[in-house]
Amino acid sequence: MCLGVPGRVLEIYEKDGLATGKVDFGGVAKEVCLAYTPEVRVDDYVLVHVGFAINAIDEAEANEVFALLREYVEADEAVRREEGSEKEP
Repeated sequence: MCLGVPGRVLEIYEKDGLATGKVDFGGVAKEVCLAYTPEVRVDDYVLVHVGFAINAIDEAEANEVFALLREYVEADEAVRREEGSEKEP
């Protein structure tokens, strides 16, 4: 099993003979290999695992994953706050 993170393709170019792109992950842009997803265009969404776009996804699916990740982070922060308040005398 692998964890893929969705991102939006900002630009596409060739690097070392491979299709490559700059992909936005919620405000953080990273360089990603697009060789496995030749159908992808600028503004499309991709699922990325260890620097490789492994699948093109639609915007609705990307937004669903973003929402789930936000829920996870919020729940984790709530647990940490609760654990911190239990430690106080």
